[in-house]
Amino acid sequence: MDGETAGATDPAETTGTAGAAGAVGEAGAVGEAAGERAVREYEEHRELLFALVYDLLGSVADTEDVLQDTWLAWAARTADPAAAEIEHPKAYLVRIAVNRALAQRAAAARRRETYVGPWLPEPLVGPEAGADGAAGDAALAAERAESVSLALLVVLETLSPLERSAFVLHEVFGYSGAEIAGILGRSPAAVRQLVKRAREHVRARRPRYEPEPGVRRRVTERFLAAALGGDLAALLELLAPDVTLVGDGGGKAPGGRRPLTGRGQVARLLVALAAKTGRGLETSWRTVNGAPAVAFSAFGRPFAVLVLDLAPEGDLITGIHAVSNPDKLGTLTRPGPA
Repeated sequence: MDGETAGATDPAETTGTAGAAGAVGEAGAVGEAAGERAVREYEEHRELLFALVYDLLGSVADTEDVLQDTWLAWAARTADPAAAEIEHPKAYLVRIAVNRALAQRAAAARRRETYVGPWLPEPLVGPEAGADGAAGDAALAAERAESVSLALLVVLETLSPLERSAFVLHEVFGYSGAEIAGILGRSPAAVRQLVKRAREHVRARRPRYEPEPGVRRRVTERFLAAALGGDLAALLELLAPDVTLVGDGGGKAPGGRRPLTGRGQVARLLVALAAKTGRGLETSWRTVNGAPAVAFSAFGRPFAVLVLDLAPEGDLITGIHAVSNPDKLGTLTRPGPA
């Protein structure tokens, strides 16, 4: 056999090699397109997923963990060539996120057993609010519109995980009983009972009332002037007889060991605290869970977030929520979660 013959290539072999390469290239292109579509569909629904999971957990950090797990599960499912096509990506993502949130909530409940002092939800701090109490960035405020108020989140903490999930899905996001049944893996009848119990519990603890942003800001301004100025008489005029003060320092910052109830006790404590820590604090108006609130800073660092709860029949303050745990003040340094 001469050199020319030895170096010859079978045409069939050439065709087969080229065909295999083409098939690999086509498969790669298909896989790349599927990956891009998976990213696009996930990003399209990410804001919804964030708001939903945050309402279930009350923690930005835990919410981000759940969203990361949701993305990994979604990416793996969409990359599986043997899996059937997902007809309704939004429904699929919501189901993954809610069930991941339920698992995360169980872990969070175990952590809270050793939490120092009262636990409050992590405030979702948005942009600076204008003089009328409205958010400075309407687009960002709209993105977070489904995240409920801090006071309502406190009430939701008293529900069972399934009751809270059913309530949030039905009352906040408008899902039907049949849709919730599919998400939670419960019968429609069981879901109806969950929603009914949750709704009754929430209404008993917190009537459906949210004051106008301008009203909330005016009352908060008066409260700050009285508290920081040590004006006991002015504070007593602003506080409802059964007002409750809850301070969440988590053992890492100033905060009471338990909630304090009663106009006189709360007013005297606020005056005493102002004399010790009020000087040197800088204040700024921010949106917290969609409502105007006050953020305090000291030496350029976040110090606390203050949110007031007002009575429906007037401008009396029924609840004072102060979050000073530094682990919960991360959103003060940015306009919102990434």
